[in-house]
Amino acid sequence: MVATNVNTRVKKHRAALRAAGLRPIQIWVPDTRLPGFAEEVRRQCAIVAAADAGDHDLQHFMEAALLDIDLGVEGEA
Repeated sequence: MVATNVNTRVKKHRAALRAAGLRPIQIWVPDTRLPGFAEEVRRQCAIVAAADAGDHDLQHFMEAALLDIDLGVEGEA
């Protein structure tokens, strides 16, 4: 009996979301609970950091973009 009530509410909620123009999707994300997950994140971050440190063109681009953002925010005040 209780499951039917929950199912009805879920169906009603999903119908309202669809009526609002939304659609359900399923996504898969990394399981952060797995053993070794944190170590793998650290390993990948170190690789990215090393690549970024060696890319001087990217660094100049990011600094220029940051200046554009800073100037744009100050100009709006």
